[in-house]
Amino acid sequence: MSKTVQKGFTLIELMIVIAIIGILAAIAIPAYQDYTIRAQVSEGLSLADGLKTPSVEYYTNTGNWPTNTTTGFLAATAYNGNYVKSITLSGGKMTVAYGNKSNTAITSSVLVLSAATTGGGTISFTCGTSAGTTILAKYLPAVCR
Repeated sequence: MSKTVQKGFTLIELMIVIAIIGILAAIAIPAYQDYTIRAQVSEGLSLADGLKTPSVEYYTNTGNWPTNTTTGFLAATAYNGNYVKSITLSGGKMTVAYGNKSNTAITSSVLVLSAATTGGGTISFTCGTSAGTTILAKYLPAVCR
């Protein structure tokens, strides 16, 4: 009598491996989507950063906050990117509107950056859900939470 040596995996072993991979994928894919949406939202902060210095400079020189029709500033739709549709300047606020190629979770949403004067005359911009932002808190960058 000769012994038969088993080579390879049994069907049940392969099914267990596939089940484990499926569970890991079910956890990883939503986490990755949240990460990509946060990256898209951060594009708006990057574009708005370029407007902070000229806005504050205009305010300190004139006492008024600029708008998109102020000399030296462009139309709202001129400030755009892959995920940002426009940035509107009005009354010390920058309203970043998302669209273009953005994820559907943030399309038609806005991120509002509000200017605030702190002690000593320092002006800083704050963002968050209380400032009129319509993006869910879990998608906001850490500085806005």
